[in-house]
Amino acid sequence: MSLYTRLGDKGKTSLVGGVQESKTHQRLEAYGAIDELNSFIGLLRTEIVDTRKNELIQWVQHKLFSVGSCLATDTEQTKLKPECLITAENILRLEEGIDLFDSELPEMRTFILPGGCRSAALAHVCRTVCRRAEREIFRLNEIIPIHDCLLVFVNRLSDLLFVIARHECIICNNGDETKYGL
Repeated sequence: MSLYTRLGDKGKTSLVGGVQESKTHQRLEAYGAIDELNSFIGLLRTEIVDTRKNELIQWVQHKLFSVGSCLATDTEQTKLKPECLITAENILRLEEGIDLFDSELPEMRTFILPGGCRSAALAHVCRTVCRRAEREIFRLNEIIPIHDCLLVFVNRLSDLLFVIARHECIICNNGDETKYGL
């Protein structure tokens, strides 16, 4: 099978199940943002030394493939595979990671500047890309109903990325970089 199909040359792409859709459709904006997020998270993983974080982040990358697959499936035409569904258990795993790493941080008393060290800065980039992906998915949800667990998962993921950024900054700098004057 050839990598190129020539379908995209005319502004169309195939969804999971073979349905063709315009490359400008909101569905592609949503799963394209998830793909971008997954790529940035892969870059973040190259900077993370903590095995606990690295394993959780790798699991997140696998779940983002599920998110992308779900968003790329026209469920009126094709049934979602069970392994593509985002579940309450998946959300719980993110929340457990948030709680674990947050418990190792000092109380946050002011706004945090994105940066501090390379891994923290990358986590903040991932967080902001995640927030944009979330907005794109909510735009799609106005057109096509998206399962609630998927929406919550992406929202929690941005929280996890924020906690990871703070945790990395603490490891690298012994403290957060904060906005002065607040």
